[in-house]
Amino acid sequence: MKFFLAAAFCLQASAFTLAPTPKLSTTSLDAYKVAVVGGGPAGACAAEVFAQEPNIETFMIERKFDNAKPCGGAIPLCMIGEFDLPETVVDRKVRRMKMISPIGNEVDIGDTLKPDEYIGMCRREILDGFLRDRAVEYGAKPINGLVTSIDIPSDHKENKDSQYTLHYQKFSPGTSVGTPESLAVDLIVGADGANSRVAKAMDAGEYNFAIAFQERIKISEEQMEFYEEMAEMYVGDDVSPDFYGWVFPKYDHVGVGTGTVVNRPAIKQYQKAIRERAGDKIEGGKIIKVEAHPIPEHPRPRRVQGRIALVGDAAGYVTKCSGEGIYFAAKSGRMAAESIVKLMQGGSRLPSQAEIEDTYIRDYDRAYGPTYAVLDILQKVFYSNNGAREAFVELCKSKYVQQVTFDSYLYKKVQGNNPLDDLKLLGETIGCLIKGYSIAKPDQAFSNPVESMKRI
Repeated sequence: MKFFLAAAFCLQASAFTLAPTPKLSTTSLDAYKVAVVGGGPAGACAAEVFAQEPNIETFMIERKFDNAKPCGGAIPLCMIGEFDLPETVVDRKVRRMKMISPIGNEVDIGDTLKPDEYIGMCRREILDGFLRDRAVEYGAKPINGLVTSIDIPSDHKENKDSQYTLHYQKFSPGTSVGTPESLAVDLIVGADGANSRVAKAMDAGEYNFAIAFQERIKISEEQMEFYEEMAEMYVGDDVSPDFYGWVFPKYDHVGVGTGTVVNRPAIKQYQKAIRERAGDKIEGGKIIKVEAHPIPEHPRPRRVQGRIALVGDAAGYVTKCSGEGIYFAAKSGRMAAESIVKLMQGGSRLPSQAEIEDTYIRDYDRAYGPTYAVLDILQKVFYSNNGAREAFVELCKSKYVQQVTFDSYLYKKVQGNNPLDDLKLLGETIGCLIKGYSIAKPDQAFSNPVESMKRI
């Protein structure tokens, strides 16, 4: 039962590392050059680490510096302190979560939270912008451009004198057509999302993916009052056959969305259903933005090739069941950069593929590999059919489940479990499953054998 509880509701421990006070860095003329491709949390957190080393010249290439990535936008409380984030990046502090089952049963959770605990809800354009600006303040050189191809020498794994050449379209303010340019560097960090050009160039392999679809909806002030500290999660095969639908509060609107891996062609049908399930709580709202984006479902087969390393979505660091990716993107970017900087010994040498794998990849997988594995299992168990979804919502009534779930999510470390409560939870789980299957409505059949085999 210990394993079940840890698998179901706990994330692995991670160390807290406070970012130092930003300061401009100076770069020596013979410095090694590092290109961080991508300016989201993964790329920005990697770039700020590299930029602080005087013998490393850091370039951060981002195609859209005002990018607003489609995303639910939830971040754990520990991320605020660990990444030295100002509370201004948080739009709403969610202290209540409403879970709604396929037949409409509702469970409110949040009673176990302390007064100063919350889930942060942010807009990615605000969070990402802050992290990018800080990396630039440290000394990273921003390039507004789209990487189109990368020249990789055939001997790049053995010859440390070889360089990688990035070809990109550089954009200037007010122009829609880029200017072709190139940049030779000694090391690359790919933080350019699920459709990573870096991953393709280094032959990182393909992975299965979900499509996340979200509409930002402006609702009335009276309706927003309901979502002041409230977020909602809807489960049911009408909103997603393998995930959940959500209503997450933002600064002056709500994000309403859903996602799926197994039936991507029907994503707009599921989006329509989540709007209908939310009902009068968002009725009359104005859609101010429509967003859709692929989300990786598991790590890439290869995340390091030579002196090229992947982080964030490019590496496949999104958890199943919860769909969390922001924290793990930022964490992987920082861990990769810190490992590589240490291996470079003050910018005096370049690391090998084996050295990067034996530090960054090893440490990340040890810390979070079990989390991805067990949440994969949980998604298959609790999101596989309406009976299991009914049981999942019913199980959330347990204060013990709520306590362990929130503690593990907010702090990214396993909280001490109580053996007696574990045993009690086993009985509750069996009872919830029996009840769930007895009251559940049948799942609708679907088939997409060709599209379901697509990988990126």
